[in-house]
Parts: sequence; C-alpha cells; structure tokens
Amino acid sequence: MIPNTPLLPCSILLLAGGRGQRMGGQDKGLVEWQGEPLIAHLQRKVRPLTDDLIISCNRNRERYAAYADQLVSDEEDDFPGPLAGILAGLEVARLPHLLVLPCDVPRIDTALLRDMRATAGQFPDKPLMLRHDDHWEPLLCVIPVALLPAFKNAWNAGERSPGRIMRSLGAAALQCPDNDPRLANLNTPELLNAHNTVSD
Repeated sequence: MIPNTPLLPCSILLLAGGRGQRMGGQDKGLVEWQGEPLIAHLQRKVRPLTDDLIISCNRNRERYAAYADQLVSDEEDDFPGPLAGILAGLEVARLPHLLVLPCDVPRIDTALLRDMRATAGQFPDKPLMLRHDDHWEPLLCVIPVALLPAFKNAWNAGERSPGRIMRSLGAAALQCPDNDPRLANLNTPELLNAHNTVSD
C-alpha cells in the first residue's frame, strides 16, 4: 500500500459490453463464477468506493441495472470494442476521475484498488495503467475525465486502442508483481473452471 497519499474520488466503470466470443457468445459479465455472476464480484468490491458506479453493457440492461448507478451502451452497433465503453463512461462520469475495470477480473482486491487511486492521485492530470510482466493493462486504469476530448479526437481519427491513447498522453504506471493472480482474466470457460476452487 502507498502510505499517506490522498485517494482520488473516482467514478467507477465496469466494462461488460463485449461480444463474449471466448465465452461462446455469452454475456460475460453475467457468467457465473463461485455461484454469482462475474459482475456481482466486481460490484461488491467497488461499491463502497464510489457513489457513481457505471456499467457499460450492450445486452441485458435490466439485469445490470441492479448493480449500477448508471448504465451506458456503445453509440455504435456491432460491439466496436472496449474504447467505445470507456468513451461512454467518460461522457457520463460525475466525478473528476474514472477508474475502469473489465468484468472478468473478479480476483482484484481492495488493496490494489486503493493503490490505483493513490498512485493516480500522484499524477492527477495523466492516465494511469497497471503494468505487470512488462505489459500494460489498459483496461485496468484511471483516467482524468478532463481528457475526454483527447480520447474523442483519437477515436474520430480511427484509433481503437485505449492503451495507445493513454501512452500518447504520458500514462503513469502502477507496477504489479509478475503473474499477479489478482489480474487473472477469467475470460474463457476453462479459466473460470481453473480458478473456481480459489476463493476471491
């Protein structure tokens, strides 16, 4: 934990708007793990951290509504990718920063969420992304809402990679241990089963 660092007030965006191709087309956020939908695990961990919890979803809005303060959907049809969900979240965020998480990381913990906010507070004008094993994790990030115009401009220029946009804006990094189990993407049935005996 990073000591004596004020925590940024953040809107929180949970990304659940994908096509779910690796899940056979299922709505990934509603796939069950340890007896609950994946979205429920994330919601339980972030709910105490914000009064502006946003879920990006393109299906099953009535089910997701129970977990969120706001729902957003992609402006374009045909699942244009996570950047579309991030843009929609930035558009409606009520707080100055948006903490973004994908719906398939149910093993993330409170300490890492705290460190994300504390580190972002040291670089309040820059995006923050997690890094591990020498790789950026662009869907585990904190974005200043004031950067929405830069994200929109990049989108309009044809960019679809959140990571490239954030790196172009001088992104800060929060380094995590190699093979950090908290960052496991449970995005296939096999991975869900493999992690099913591990308590979250």
